[in-house]
Amino acid sequence: MRNWGKAVVGVAVTVAALWYVLRDVDFGEVLAQVATGNFLLLGASVFVATFGFFIRALRWKVLLAPVKPDTELRSRFAGVSIGFMVNNILPARLGEVARAFSFSRMEPVSATSAFGSLVVERFMDGVVLLLFLVIPVFTPGFPEAEALSQGAGLAMFNFAIALVLGVLAVLVTMAALPRQFTWTAERLTRVLPDRVAATVMGALHGLLDSIAIMRDPKLLALGFGWTLLFWTWHGLSFWLGMLAFGIDTGFVSAIFTEAVVGFAVAVPSAPGFVGTFHAGASFALTTVYGVSDPQALAFAFAYHFGGWIPITAIGLWYAWKLGLSVGDMSRVETVADPT
Repeated sequence: MRNWGKAVVGVAVTVAALWYVLRDVDFGEVLAQVATGNFLLLGASVFVATFGFFIRALRWKVLLAPVKPDTELRSRFAGVSIGFMVNNILPARLGEVARAFSFSRMEPVSATSAFGSLVVERFMDGVVLLLFLVIPVFTPGFPEAEALSQGAGLAMFNFAIALVLGVLAVLVTMAALPRQFTWTAERLTRVLPDRVAATVMGALHGLLDSIAIMRDPKLLALGFGWTLLFWTWHGLSFWLGMLAFGIDTGFVSAIFTEAVVGFAVAVPSAPGFVGTFHAGASFALTTVYGVSDPQALAFAFAYHFGGWIPITAIGLWYAWKLGLSVGDMSRVETVADPT
């Protein structure tokens, strides 16, 4: 029932976002722009984006080090692929939980500990994307756009900053005061049945083990280094995709666009980030950089759909190899979902 509620909200957000970006646009013109795109460059951008999931798997080794430093790359890549596949085809944003659950089937790591490493991963992603959102503003070629000082632009900046700072505050507090968190949780769970209390405490211990990386400067630096590498690489895929549709506004505009999209897709939506991805790309390219609506949306729809196919296929293949069904994936929220 809870998943249905999330799904309904997500679909509503998707419908609203698609209506907003298409309200004054002739969709036939968007399709015409797609048809005239450079599919060689688009294919290159999709390849670069798909290879980025391999980089994610390499980075995950660092984030899992406090729990188990010798995990297999194959297991990590399979978990990453399954997680993004689930986000692409199922509602309620179950991908992160599915990633942790499937990884726990391949390695002696609890799903909760694996999930905790993903909390740290999302924090690092947020910090780097915030940098990619702010740094382009101070480059010489950045347009003088009022959109970033009022309305949706100002709200986007405030949301990004609040999100990153909020997660940072929680993680630092938990990493610095693990005993206090455990002590408080033990007392709060006394009112629960013993079995439920044991499950909650087990989940908390797994999470605290995972975020121990916040107390290790070397691992933290390595994690941020890999994160910077990943998002720079991913920015290359955006740049190639933009060039495929004649959007030659430079690499800096590509990393700015991926940052806007990165925060936009954090908003609940239908499976595959439909609508939120397109709204983020439209805002960055049309509102800020002055690209025409049909051109920006041609990039958004083609890049999004092109990138959706390979990782979904790879994730489905790994799920089949592990003997996981779509039904299994739709029920994994009970494993580690804290909400």
